[in-house]
Amino acid sequence: MTDLRGRTALVTGGGRDVGAAICRMLAERGAAVAVNYHSSKAEAEGVVAEIQKAAGKAKAYQADIANADVVKKMVADIKTDFGGLDILVNNAGLVFRKKFSESTPEEWKKQIDTCLYGALNCSHSAGPLLEVSGHGRIISIMGDSSRVGESGLALAAAARAGTIALMKSLAREWGRSGVTANSISLGLIETAHDKTWVDANRDKLVKAYAIRRLGLPSDVAPLVALLASEAGSWITGQVISVNGGYSMV
Repeated sequence: MTDLRGRTALVTGGGRDVGAAICRMLAERGAAVAVNYHSSKAEAEGVVAEIQKAAGKAKAYQADIANADVVKKMVADIKTDFGGLDILVNNAGLVFRKKFSESTPEEWKKQIDTCLYGALNCSHSAGPLLEVSGHGRIISIMGDSSRVGESGLALAAAARAGTIALMKSLAREWGRSGVTANSISLGLIETAHDKTWVDANRDKLVKAYAIRRLGLPSDVAPLVALLASEAGSWITGQVISVNGGYSMV
Protein backbone atom coordinates (compact mmCIF):
# COMPACT_ATOMS: atom_id res chain seq x y z
CA MET A 1 0.00 0.00 0.00
CA THR A 2 2.94 2.35 0.45
CA ASP A 3 4.73 1.25 -2.72
CA LEU A 4 6.32 4.32 -4.31
CA ARG A 5 8.04 2.69 -7.26
CA GLY A 6 7.98 4.86 -10.36
CA ARG A 7 7.55 8.09 -8.41
CA THR A 8 9.96 10.93 -7.76
CA ALA A 9 10.13 12.89 -4.51
CA LEU A 10 11.79 16.18 -3.60
CA VAL A 11 12.66 16.57 0.06
CA THR A 12 13.86 20.01 1.12
CA GLY A 13 16.44 20.01 3.90
CA GLY A 14 16.97 16.35 3.10
CA GLY A 15 20.55 16.03 4.27
CA ARG A 16 20.02 15.85 8.02
CA ASP A 17 17.81 14.64 10.84
CA VAL A 18 14.13 14.28 9.91
CA GLY A 19 14.76 15.17 6.27
CA ALA A 20 17.40 12.46 5.90
CA ALA A 21 15.14 9.84 7.50
CA ILE A 22 12.35 10.81 5.10
CA CYS A 23 14.67 10.52 2.10
CA ARG A 24 15.82 7.06 3.17
CA MET A 25 12.30 5.77 3.76
CA LEU A 26 10.88 7.10 0.50
CA ALA A 27 13.80 5.48 -1.32
CA GLU A 28 13.19 2.20 0.52
CA ARG A 29 9.61 2.29 -0.75
CA GLY A 30 10.91 2.68 -4.31
CA ALA A 31 10.84 6.43 -4.99
CA ALA A 32 13.63 8.28 -6.73
CA VAL A 33 14.67 11.02 -4.30
CA ALA A 34 15.90 14.54 -4.95
CA VAL A 35 17.76 15.51 -1.78
CA ASN A 36 17.73 19.28 -1.42
CA TYR A 37 20.23 21.09 0.77
CA HIS A 38 21.33 24.67 1.36
CA SER A 39 24.71 24.38 3.06
CA SER A 40 24.89 20.74 4.21
CA LYS A 41 26.53 19.39 1.06
CA ALA A 42 28.48 16.58 2.72
CA GLU A 43 25.45 15.33 4.63
CA ALA A 44 23.18 15.44 1.56
CA GLU A 45 25.72 13.61 -0.57
CA GLY A 46 26.05 11.05 2.23
CA VAL A 47 22.30 10.38 2.12
CA VAL A 48 22.46 10.04 -1.66
CA ALA A 49 25.35 7.59 -1.35
CA GLU A 50 23.41 5.48 1.17
CA ILE A 51 20.40 5.31 -1.13
CA GLN A 52 22.49 4.44 -4.16
CA LYS A 53 24.37 1.76 -2.23
CA ALA A 54 21.01 0.15 -1.53
CA ALA A 55 20.26 0.18 -5.29
CA GLY A 56 17.99 3.22 -5.04
CA LYS A 57 17.90 6.37 -7.14
CA ALA A 58 18.86 9.72 -5.63
CA LYS A 59 20.65 12.95 -6.41
CA ALA A 60 21.57 15.99 -4.31
CA TYR A 61 20.44 19.48 -5.33
CA GLN A 62 21.81 22.64 -3.75
CA ALA A 63 19.24 25.43 -3.54
CA ASP A 64 18.22 28.20 -1.19
CA ILE A 65 14.47 27.59 -1.08
CA ALA A 66 13.87 31.22 -0.07
CA ASN A 67 14.91 32.20 -3.62
CA ALA A 68 12.08 31.61 -6.10
CA ASP A 69 14.29 31.64 -9.19
CA VAL A 70 16.72 29.13 -7.70
CA VAL A 71 13.85 26.83 -6.73
CA LYS A 72 12.39 27.06 -10.21
CA LYS A 73 15.71 25.94 -11.70
CA MET A 74 16.03 23.11 -9.19
CA VAL A 75 12.60 21.75 -10.08
CA ALA A 76 13.41 22.03 -13.80
CA ASP A 77 16.64 20.10 -13.20
CA ILE A 78 14.73 17.39 -11.30
CA LYS A 79 12.31 17.06 -14.21
CA THR A 80 15.25 16.68 -16.60
CA ASP A 81 17.03 14.16 -14.41
CA PHE A 82 14.05 12.03 -13.34
CA GLY A 83 11.31 12.81 -15.86
CA GLY A 84 8.88 14.49 -13.50
CA LEU A 85 7.93 15.07 -9.88
CA ASP A 86 5.20 13.35 -7.87
CA ILE A 87 5.95 14.14 -4.21
CA LEU A 88 7.07 17.36 -2.54
CA VAL A 89 8.12 17.29 1.11
CA ASN A 90 8.53 20.82 2.51
CA ASN A 91 10.84 19.94 5.39
CA ALA A 92 13.53 22.64 5.48
CA GLY A 93 13.17 25.25 8.19
CA LEU A 94 15.00 27.91 10.16
CA VAL A 95 14.19 28.61 13.80
CA PHE A 96 15.65 31.08 16.29
CA ARG A 97 14.43 30.43 19.83
CA LYS A 98 14.14 33.92 21.30
CA LYS A 99 11.59 36.07 23.11
CA PHE A 100 9.58 37.99 20.54
CA SER A 101 10.28 41.31 22.30
CA GLU A 102 14.02 40.65 21.88
CA SER A 103 13.87 39.56 18.24
CA THR A 104 14.70 41.77 15.27
CA PRO A 105 13.06 42.34 11.88
CA GLU A 106 16.12 40.76 10.26
CA GLU A 107 15.50 37.57 12.26
CA TRP A 108 11.81 37.68 11.34
CA LYS A 109 12.67 37.87 7.66
CA LYS A 110 15.13 34.97 7.73
CA GLN A 111 12.63 32.65 9.39
CA ILE A 112 9.67 33.69 7.26
CA ASP A 113 11.73 33.50 4.06
CA THR A 114 12.70 29.90 4.78
CA CYS A 115 9.66 28.53 6.60
CA LEU A 116 6.87 30.23 4.63
CA TYR A 117 8.34 31.51 1.38
CA GLY A 118 10.29 28.27 1.05
CA ALA A 119 7.03 26.31 1.04
CA LEU A 120 5.42 28.85 -1.29
CA ASN A 121 8.33 28.74 -3.75
CA CYS A 122 8.58 24.96 -3.81
CA SER A 123 4.85 24.39 -4.06
CA HIS A 124 4.51 26.98 -6.84
CA SER A 125 7.33 25.53 -8.93
CA ALA A 126 6.40 21.90 -8.29
CA GLY A 127 2.65 22.42 -8.71
CA PRO A 128 2.39 21.95 -12.49
CA LEU A 129 4.34 18.69 -12.31
CA LEU A 130 2.31 17.44 -9.36
CA GLU A 131 -0.95 18.15 -11.19
CA VAL A 132 0.04 16.22 -14.32
CA SER A 133 1.33 13.37 -12.17
CA GLY A 134 -2.20 12.26 -11.38
CA HIS A 135 -1.17 11.37 -7.83
CA GLY A 136 0.72 14.43 -6.68
CA ARG A 137 1.49 14.84 -3.00
CA ILE A 138 2.62 17.78 -0.88
CA ILE A 139 3.61 17.13 2.71
CA SER A 140 4.80 20.02 4.87
CA ILE A 141 6.73 19.34 8.07
CA MET A 142 6.62 21.82 10.97
CA GLY A 143 6.78 22.16 14.72
CA ASP A 144 3.69 21.90 16.91
CA SER A 145 4.14 25.57 17.84
CA SER A 146 2.41 26.35 14.53
CA ARG A 147 -0.81 24.87 15.94
CA VAL A 148 -0.70 25.67 19.64
CA GLY A 149 1.88 28.45 20.00
CA GLU A 150 5.03 28.36 22.09
CA SER A 151 7.01 30.92 24.01
CA GLY A 152 10.21 31.85 22.20
CA LEU A 153 9.03 30.50 18.84
CA ALA A 154 6.57 33.20 17.75
CA LEU A 155 8.13 33.78 14.34
CA ALA A 156 8.56 30.15 13.36
CA ALA A 157 5.04 29.45 14.61
CA ALA A 158 3.59 32.32 12.58
CA ALA A 159 5.45 31.29 9.42
CA ARG A 160 4.45 27.64 9.70
CA ALA A 161 0.85 28.56 10.49
CA GLY A 162 0.88 30.29 7.12
CA THR A 163 2.12 27.05 5.58
CA ILE A 164 -0.79 25.16 7.15
CA ALA A 165 -3.20 27.60 5.50
CA LEU A 166 -1.34 27.17 2.21
CA MET A 167 -1.69 23.39 2.38
CA LYS A 168 -5.42 23.58 3.11
CA SER A 169 -5.95 25.98 0.22
CA LEU A 170 -3.90 23.90 -2.24
CA ALA A 171 -5.77 20.79 -1.12
CA ARG A 172 -8.96 22.46 -2.35
CA GLU A 173 -7.46 24.08 -5.44
CA TRP A 174 -5.52 21.08 -6.76
CA GLY A 175 -7.65 18.23 -5.41
CA ARG A 176 -9.49 17.84 -8.71
CA SER A 177 -6.15 16.82 -10.24
CA GLY A 178 -5.61 14.15 -7.59
CA VAL A 179 -3.11 16.24 -5.62
CA THR A 180 -3.22 15.96 -1.83
CA ALA A 181 -1.67 18.52 0.52
CA ASN A 182 -1.17 17.89 4.23
CA SER A 183 0.84 19.15 7.18
CA ILE A 184 2.67 17.08 9.79
CA SER A 185 3.08 18.88 13.10
CA LEU A 186 5.93 17.64 15.28
CA GLY A 187 6.84 17.64 18.91
CA LEU A 188 10.47 18.11 19.88
CA ILE A 189 12.70 15.87 17.78
CA GLU A 190 15.75 15.04 19.83
CA THR A 191 18.33 15.05 17.02
CA ALA A 192 17.13 18.33 15.52
CA HIS A 193 18.22 20.42 18.51
CA ASP A 194 21.45 21.20 20.29
CA LYS A 195 22.38 18.04 22.18
CA THR A 196 23.86 19.96 25.12
CA TRP A 197 20.61 21.92 25.56
CA VAL A 198 18.47 18.80 25.24
CA ASP A 199 20.55 16.85 27.75
CA ALA A 200 20.55 19.74 30.23
CA ASN A 201 16.76 20.08 30.05
CA ARG A 202 15.76 16.48 29.37
CA ASP A 203 13.87 15.79 32.60
CA LYS A 204 11.79 18.93 32.24
CA LEU A 205 11.16 18.42 28.53
CA VAL A 206 10.11 14.79 28.79
CA LYS A 207 7.46 15.64 31.41
CA ALA A 208 5.58 17.61 28.74
CA TYR A 209 4.97 14.45 26.71
CA ALA A 210 2.33 11.80 27.47
CA ILE A 211 4.75 9.24 26.03
CA ARG A 212 7.75 9.97 28.20
CA ARG A 213 10.41 10.49 25.56
CA LEU A 214 11.36 12.96 22.85
CA GLY A 215 10.79 12.25 19.19
CA LEU A 216 13.17 10.67 16.70
CA PRO A 217 13.34 11.04 12.91
CA SER A 218 12.18 7.43 12.64
CA ASP A 219 8.90 8.46 14.30
CA VAL A 220 8.13 10.87 11.45
CA ALA A 221 9.21 9.16 8.23
CA PRO A 222 6.55 6.38 8.20
CA LEU A 223 3.69 8.88 8.17
CA VAL A 224 5.32 10.76 5.29
CA ALA A 225 5.55 7.51 3.34
CA LEU A 226 1.88 6.80 4.02
CA LEU A 227 0.72 10.23 2.90
CA ALA A 228 2.93 10.01 -0.20
CA SER A 229 1.43 6.69 -1.26
CA GLU A 230 -1.88 5.48 -2.66
CA ALA A 231 -2.84 4.52 0.90
CA GLY A 232 -3.01 8.25 1.65
CA SER A 233 -4.92 9.24 -1.47
CA TRP A 234 -8.08 10.30 0.42
CA ILE A 235 -6.28 12.25 3.15
CA THR A 236 -5.92 15.91 2.29
CA GLY A 237 -6.05 19.34 3.89
CA GLN A 238 -5.20 17.86 7.27
CA VAL A 239 -2.81 18.74 10.09
CA ILE A 240 -1.60 15.49 11.63
CA SER A 241 0.41 15.61 14.84
CA VAL A 242 3.34 13.34 15.55
CA ASN A 243 4.19 14.66 18.99
CA GLY A 244 4.13 12.00 21.68
CA GLY A 245 1.08 13.61 23.23
CA TYR A 246 2.66 17.04 23.72
CA SER A 247 -0.62 18.59 22.61
CA MET A 248 -3.94 16.94 21.87
CA VAL A 249 -5.91 19.73 20.29
